[in-house]
Amino acid sequence: MIDIMSVSIFDLLNRFHGRLYDYSPPKVLFRKGDPVEHLFLVLSGEVRLARFLENGDEIVLQRAGPNSVLAEASLFSHYYHCDAVCHQDAQVKMIRKHDVEAHLADNNQMALSLAAHLAREVQATRQRAEILRLRTVAERLDAWIAWHDGVLPEKGNWRVIALEIGVSPEALYREIAQRR
Repeated sequence: MIDIMSVSIFDLLNRFHGRLYDYSPPKVLFRKGDPVEHLFLVLSGEVRLARFLENGDEIVLQRAGPNSVLAEASLFSHYYHCDAVCHQDAQVKMIRKHDVEAHLADNNQMALSLAAHLAREVQATRQRAEILRLRTVAERLDAWIAWHDGVLPEKGNWRVIALEIGVSPEALYREIAQRR
């Protein structure tokens, strides 16, 4: 069983025939309400799943970076529930949803890999929800660091952490500076 789980869903999906596309910001791959006909693999760059509020604010639901499956839950939907917007120059592989569904029905390894992937996503989402429940920047940063094995990445990646924990980059930088 462990051997089966060691193959990532990205690697399994990347074996499928698909079309490669190069996108630049702010290219939209799909919009909320579009029919789900493809699954997307982000090979490089970053594509975000987002919903936009009436006031223009963006709620980011997923940041799909290199070697990520974008909107994997859409495999089980008829229509997309958000927009996919290219945030950095990205290479994306588009695979027909029907091909994946047919293969899942007959392939236990792929079904188990998908289940394991989705379980990890649920765990990460729960952790993010707990972090966002915390009130102070210090508490949120402590929780993020604990979740990431006590390691704070290099300074160039701090803006991403600020987005993940729901604080401004400036507030995060101030908190980190106080700790040094």
